[in-house]
Amino acid sequence: MTIDLEELYKDLHTNPELSFQETRTAGIAAGHLENLGFTVHRNVGKTGVVGVLENGPGPVVMLRADMDALPVKEATGLDYASTAVGVDHEGKDVPVMHACGHDVHVTCLVGAVETLAGQRNEWQGTLIALFQPAEEWGGGAETMVSDGLYDRVPKPDIVLGQHVAPFPAGWFGLRAGVTMASADSLNITLHGQGGHGSRPETTVDPVLMAAAATVRLQGIVSRELAASDAAVVTVGQIHSGSKNNIIPETATLGLSVRTFNNATRDKILGSIERIVQSEATASRAPKEPDFHYEEHFPLTVNDASAADRIAASFRARFGDTQVIDPGPVSGSEDVGTLATAAGAPLVFWFLGGADPALFKEWATTGRLPEDIPSNHSPYFAPLIQPTLAKGTEALVTAAREFLGGTGTS
Repeated sequence: MTIDLEELYKDLHTNPELSFQETRTAGIAAGHLENLGFTVHRNVGKTGVVGVLENGPGPVVMLRADMDALPVKEATGLDYASTAVGVDHEGKDVPVMHACGHDVHVTCLVGAVETLAGQRNEWQGTLIALFQPAEEWGGGAETMVSDGLYDRVPKPDIVLGQHVAPFPAGWFGLRAGVTMASADSLNITLHGQGGHGSRPETTVDPVLMAAAATVRLQGIVSRELAASDAAVVTVGQIHSGSKNNIIPETATLGLSVRTFNNATRDKILGSIERIVQSEATASRAPKEPDFHYEEHFPLTVNDASAADRIAASFRARFGDTQVIDPGPVSGSEDVGTLATAAGAPLVFWFLGGADPALFKEWATTGRLPEDIPSNHSPYFAPLIQPTLAKGTEALVTAAREFLGGTGTS
């Protein structure tokens, strides 16, 4: 029975689930794998699903898709838009939306494994389909590995995956080497001495401390890194106080750091701690700041030989002009954890999901419009087609590049 990928996609989009809560999505994926004859392992790393299809001796190829959605209220106006709500890891009620396209990833992987299962007389080896939870949290891949992923399934000889992006459907972005940045999230608590807003001389104001630190942190990239280095330091949250005329005891900063090599990462994290500690000292803080490191996404690094091989197969399949090098992307992923834990090469590419008519604008100006809704936007809405068809075909093409050529009947 052929799976209706468009209906599956709409269903997944309408029913998104937050990180480590993807039970419905996981059940759908597991059911399809079982129907196709895969040996299925459920609840790997809480809600992850892994299917194994053995088809004689040969290479072990892993195809990966992530399943989780984001706490975003959808504003696309689509007739299949999400109105779902959920409870986040802090116990807060939040809207839920597939604002990063993971519903596309799941749908394309379901379509790809159906195609590959039907082609078993043409290839030989072992196919692993992995549906990962909690990519947005940054810990889903590591949780699966820690839960004994490679005790349950063979270690792959290569890990393959893709991510939908806001460039024209039918295009693929693929490069060798560093493909996506590493990311670190940290919360910093600054300690002051509270008191009445009318008598600041009796206090140590953590709000002023936090404001001064925030401004100074922006000098790290512009004044402490070489012009050839790329990085981002973002202060995304500042929280303090409860009333206008009370100077509070503490203030917290929430930071996100993106880097493209580990040396730069170490330098920036060290600079953050130095600057914040210095501001606390300058402000007469009664206690040193607390640094709490949260999510960490490793660098996403494509194996050069394997990436070149897949790029060639994509150009042959989709056309020379449809495969571009997007340059290093400042977004982050944890798919590399699956490859590193297996000692296997990784190839991860970008799948266009926007209006193909943008080809013309690119050809004329060499640029794409800046107002296209991107991943994590409440307006992010990949075109259903040709995105699903191209994404499915790309996974099949990449897998067949490595699976052996003599199959079973």
